[in-house]
Amino acid sequence: MEQKLKGKEDIKDLMQKKDSFRSFPLAAITGHSLLKLSLLLAAVDPSLGGVIIAGRRGTGKSVLARGLHSLIPPIEIIDNELILEKLTDNKSSFRPISRNLDPNKPEEWDKNINQLIAKTIGIDYLNQIESIPSKVVQAPFIQVPIGITEDRLVGSIDVSASLNTGEQVFQPGVLAEAHRGVLYVDDINLLDDGIVNLILEATGREQNNIERDGLSLSHPCRSLLIATYNPEEGALRDHVLDRFAIVLSADQSIDNNQRVEITKSVLSHAENNIKFSEKWSEESDNLSTQLILARQWLKDVKITKEQITYLVNEALRGGVEGHRSELFAVKVAKANAALRGDENVNSDDLKVAVRLVILPRAMQIPPQDDDIQPPPPEDQSPPPPQSNNEESEPESNENDDNHEEEQENSDGEEDSPDIPEEFILDPESCMVDPDLLLFSSAKSKAGNSGSRSLILSQSRGRYVRPLIPRGKVKRIAVDATLRAAAPYQKSRRLKNPNKTIIIEENDFRAKLLQKKAGALVIFLVDASGSMALNRMQSAKGAVIRLLTEAYENRDEVALIPFRGNQAEVLLPPTRSITAAKRRLETMPCGGGSPLAHGLTQSAKVAKNALSTGDIGQVIVVGITDGRGNVPLGTSLGQADVNENENVNLKQEVLDIAAKYPMLGIKLLIIDTERKFIASGFGKELAEAAQGKYVQLPKANDKTIAAMALNAINEF
Repeated sequence: MEQKLKGKEDIKDLMQKKDSFRSFPLAAITGHSLLKLSLLLAAVDPSLGGVIIAGRRGTGKSVLARGLHSLIPPIEIIDNELILEKLTDNKSSFRPISRNLDPNKPEEWDKNINQLIAKTIGIDYLNQIESIPSKVVQAPFIQVPIGITEDRLVGSIDVSASLNTGEQVFQPGVLAEAHRGVLYVDDINLLDDGIVNLILEATGREQNNIERDGLSLSHPCRSLLIATYNPEEGALRDHVLDRFAIVLSADQSIDNNQRVEITKSVLSHAENNIKFSEKWSEESDNLSTQLILARQWLKDVKITKEQITYLVNEALRGGVEGHRSELFAVKVAKANAALRGDENVNSDDLKVAVRLVILPRAMQIPPQDDDIQPPPPEDQSPPPPQSNNEESEPESNENDDNHEEEQENSDGEEDSPDIPEEFILDPESCMVDPDLLLFSSAKSKAGNSGSRSLILSQSRGRYVRPLIPRGKVKRIAVDATLRAAAPYQKSRRLKNPNKTIIIEENDFRAKLLQKKAGALVIFLVDASGSMALNRMQSAKGAVIRLLTEAYENRDEVALIPFRGNQAEVLLPPTRSITAAKRRLETMPCGGGSPLAHGLTQSAKVAKNALSTGDIGQVIVVGITDGRGNVPLGTSLGQADVNENENVNLKQEVLDIAAKYPMLGIKLLIIDTERKFIASGFGKELAEAAQGKYVQLPKANDKTIAAMALNAINEF
């Protein structure tokens, strides 16, 4: 029997060993020296702000994150299961809110764990911390799924436990499970913006506050945040990038030999990961030991005021916005000093901080320097004594007193802290480093899926979160409804013992759905005057160009020419190229310029499109010089308008345009008149609508289509 049990224990140990060797060792990864250093610094100080890794597919982003996790030392946690086993009362009602709690930090314990420990050990449990059941486990590595919901992320009511107890029982979410470990977010640019905001808020505060489903509680969330994304699949919001301390690219230039080495390493690891990891065990152990010691050194590391001033000046010279750069840079410099095993920040630490934090946020090109490697821990042993000749011994003894006095004087002077002699950033430079400047490159990637708007609905789309309905419920959120009703089932069954689950009207929750919204581009074309034919030809070409890309983004296109006394909806909103070509075969031109009626017709089409729920924004692209000579009353067939009212035509057009922002309509005016004959009224028209004005005397279909796409993503 003992042999059998021993065999089971050996199998269990072997399985645990295989799990620990499953990840690719960080030391075995070829290249990526900056990223390795960044991850180690973030592991030294998890409150630093996290690391985000950008890069194309297959560049080792996930491998780097998992390789770092294998170096993080184990943690000691309170053994909740053992405490619950000793508890004789209702265990569900005292379920701990938090996970991975440190037994030596009672200030982080939630009320439930305090009640549990008090019931099992005694009221005076704070004086008996050493007797609290604990265990040592590997630091958690929690990956956030792309389709995660808000209740799974932050936590919500446990329906089954609440049904049994008749009380609200909290079920911790992913943020609680990642406490004191690694929270890994892959493809962060594909996550819902609300989910990303919740992650950043909880990790930034180091605490997750839950205010939902009738719950009001909080738990600690001190985790190392690592995120990755592929810029080709969509840009990331500047706000998200700025919340991370370090943002670097995993794209690196490697030669043939390095590619061969990478391929051989991956194949060797896949063939026998245990043997491969044992090959790199010495380097991994050294990095892990260096990381443990650095965490101990960190609290004693000091940085001077002059060194902080240097970092602030570097941020100012780089034109960095906000104060996060220098705050993160100070933490990075201190973490790098701790990684070296030093209590004082030196010039090399400041250079690392500028390179990793300030430089990616600046608009300057970095100097050509060698790759920065993780610093080896400094040797604390004194230097070996130098051998002197017997003849020189008397002279050295005579100068001992003077040498000691000079040393005392130099030790007493603290006016010259260790600061780099030169600034790294050149304020006169304006070049961009493509490998590091991810903040500025994100702004230039207009036209991708990350810039498209999303609309909320209660009828169609992806289920985002529940809400309390107002009026009739179209789609019931069953999960949220059960959570709302669960705490009251015990009392309700006393009145209706024949029913298993009793749902009342106040318990119902509706689904809030989210779907990708397209854009409607309305081309409002001036078909009057001698240049009308050229404008219409360019607008027709732009319509066809936009429709070729409309299917993927769910965009629609409409065309409204105005001539004579009225504006006509020549092409209603459509995504069909065939319908557009058929409608655009006839292009009337010539006559007056009823600009006021054209703006009114565009507003009606836009309002109808927004009411359907499939359009998130409307862009009216006015191809005109802004000169309107037909009053709106004449276009609407009202009574004859006196000629004296022509003086109010300009104000009439401006008044109509001023209503566009209230209707949620964006206006882009493309003035095709040459600069020396342009009236300038087109610019006034755009300003009245809080829109944009562009002067393009030789605008063709390609240029107009590009301007419309930019307007969709920039407004």
